[in-house]
Amino acid sequence: MPRTKSSVQSRRRRKKVLKAAKGYVGSKHRLYRTALESVRRALAYAYRDRRTKKRDMRSLWIVRINAAARMNGIGYGRLMDGLRKAGVAIDRKILADLAVNDEAAFKEVVQTAKGALEKAYGSQ
Repeated sequence: MPRTKSSVQSRRRRKKVLKAAKGYVGSKHRLYRTALESVRRALAYAYRDRRTKKRDMRSLWIVRINAAARMNGIGYGRLMDGLRKAGVAIDRKILADLAVNDEAAFKEVVQTAKGALEKAYGSQ
């Protein structure tokens, strides 16, 4: 029995790649082979950077918290230690949002942390 031709599937596959390469410059969106390379690389970057984005956001939150904490006379590490000792369960995302948008609330959080540090270590 003769083999069937796979022109429909091949065309569909190529069209899918070229559609994904839409917006690329030059031959990268016109020619299948270069488009395939570009799309594969783009998908690899997208996969990698979905994970990297989480790290980047956490470090941004820490920078913001540290800056606001220093304006209130305490460092980032001491603030987090004080919050842990006070039993305050606020994650870094919310703390960073408070630091940027609600300085009064952040100041109260800092006072809570300072009070817990005083209780734990005494006045130094």
